[in-house]
Amino acid sequence: MRLGEAPAPALRAGSIRLRVAATSVNRADLLQRQGLYAPPPGASEILGLECAGEVLEVAPGVSGWSPGDRAMALLSGGGYAEEVVVEAGSALHVPEALSLEQAGAFCEVFLTAFLHLFELGGLAASGTALVHGGGSGVGTAAIQLVKQAGGRIVVTAGSEEKCKRCRELGADVAVNYRSEDFVAVAREATGGAGVDVVLDSIGAPYFERNLRALAVGGRLVLIGLLGGAKGEIGLGLLLARRLHVIGSTLRSRSAAEKAALVAAFEARFGTALERGALAPVIDRVLPLDEVAEAHRVMKASEHFGKLVLRVA
Repeated sequence: MRLGEAPAPALRAGSIRLRVAATSVNRADLLQRQGLYAPPPGASEILGLECAGEVLEVAPGVSGWSPGDRAMALLSGGGYAEEVVVEAGSALHVPEALSLEQAGAFCEVFLTAFLHLFELGGLAASGTALVHGGGSGVGTAAIQLVKQAGGRIVVTAGSEEKCKRCRELGADVAVNYRSEDFVAVAREATGGAGVDVVLDSIGAPYFERNLRALAVGGRLVLIGLLGGAKGEIGLGLLLARRLHVIGSTLRSRSAAEKAALVAAFEARFGTALERGALAPVIDRVLPLDEVAEAHRVMKASEHFGKLVLRVA
């Protein structure tokens, strides 16, 4: 990776231009850097799936935004830059409760958790979720959203310290996957019934165990393949327990889909966001020119929560 100059992105119909104050690192950035996750057609090839900053320019016909507003946005790419242009429907107003550095780490993880647990996973207010990677950005967001919704959440993490911090954040149960069986713990936590939704970014190594952790009619939502992409499927278990397996990504969804997601999130959790009940957990803030260090920390899983890059 290198810092350099690039042309300012052109303002498009239906979009707003932001002066970026902060962005953050996501696992997808590491994959893209390695040539394993190409940006969607038409998206910026600059890394960065979210940002926050000040609105500089608003395209004609766009309502609800004015120059000078504080905005945080979900991006298809381009966040590691001084300016971005983003569809207005993919942006949220930054509440007074959040700094711009916090806001720069909000959209990707909170909208990912919301989409996959509630919209696709159908998690009910009284339901229980199992989320792998409880100390990750998505995991820490998921803990907050599930608890705000009145549900219960079991998470996995790779150390006793991370498990402790997950419980302090609100997780009902935190499992050290290096020394405990998350299936047994999840079933025990639900009186033997199993969880309603599993949110998984690991893939093949966890597939069968995820199915065994689910309740009858439960849903496995797969959003990553960090542990591998190929494995055997026990189809009998799917049939016997009437299970659902859903694969999903957020980045490649259309502007209309993202706008609908943002609107649904605001309708469900907007009040909690405004009052400061939802905020990303920030591990550290680094200047943009230390992005290589941020990627190293994420690859080594030395962080808890989000790694923020200060741009402005």
